[in-house]
Amino acid sequence: MPKVSAKRQITLPVDQCRQANIAPGDEYVSYVDNDGHITIIKKSRGSAKGVLQGIKTDKRLSDAASLRSAIDT
Repeated sequence: MPKVSAKRQITLPVDQCRQANIAPGDEYVSYVDNDGHITIIKKSRGSAKGVLQGIKTDKRLSDAASLRSAIDT
């Protein structure tokens, strides 16, 4: 049974990595739900493609001005 190391690192079993298509060096995101269960999700290139599609932009605003307006609201 794998254990958490003193540095709070875990080792995922090889068979689970194969099922999830996780390889050494892959990036991931982890979440903890209200019951204390941890979910690990492999980051996939292009997975957010199209998320911002159709959003209208104001090209007159710089990135800094846009950020300021988002913070000020």
